[in-house]
Amino acid sequence: MIKKDIAVKRKKGLYYLVKEDNGIQRFKPWLGDAFSFLYDLIMEKSIFPKKFGGEMARHVEILRGELGNIRNRRVLELATGSGEAVRYLDNSNRYAGLDISPGLLKIAAGKFAAAGFEDPRFFVASADDLPFADDVFDVCLCLLSFNFFHDASAVVEEIKRVLRRGGEFFCSVPVPERRERSSPIHGTLYSEEEFESMFQAGGFDFQSLPGRNGALLYFKAVVK
Repeated sequence: MIKKDIAVKRKKGLYYLVKEDNGIQRFKPWLGDAFSFLYDLIMEKSIFPKKFGGEMARHVEILRGELGNIRNRRVLELATGSGEAVRYLDNSNRYAGLDISPGLLKIAAGKFAAAGFEDPRFFVASADDLPFADDVFDVCLCLLSFNFFHDASAVVEEIKRVLRRGGEFFCSVPVPERRERSSPIHGTLYSEEEFESMFQAGGFDFQSLPGRNGALLYFKAVVK
């Protein structure tokens, strides 16, 4: 699963990338690890109603409808966060999650273990430089995080590289044309048209999904 030229070290249930000096690579999360335990509360009580103008319950409903029938597949999630994907994914899937926050990944690991997933793996790494080999995954997810990636084109290239032909990428992300609240949304907001162009140029077929939930766009991109 891991690239041949990449070394990883397992520490307290997480996989870290090993640097040339044999140390482990670390990143700066947007929410400090000391506050990881507040992540779910912040998302439900603040981000969804105040930033997105939507509802967490509706988000769960939409994603269960889109992802609930995915079974026995190799699934990669970018920006795993606190592991809310256990609410949408069947535990027959072989799951790998990636985030720059060890604190959030530790919470996610607990949720996936409790949900009965077999050998889920969690990597402290960046979405624009994935540590995985080519053509490994059937499905890739990125939920509520694409706007935080600094190099969107690089992320699209990496998603394409690690997915098999016909592999599916599912995304939920705020877009400017659906915003109704004046409260700012952090990160870079791309329009639906920009996402479509970005993924089509990257070798995907793009499909907007029908669910509506405030400022959020739900879409699927399939590797050609």
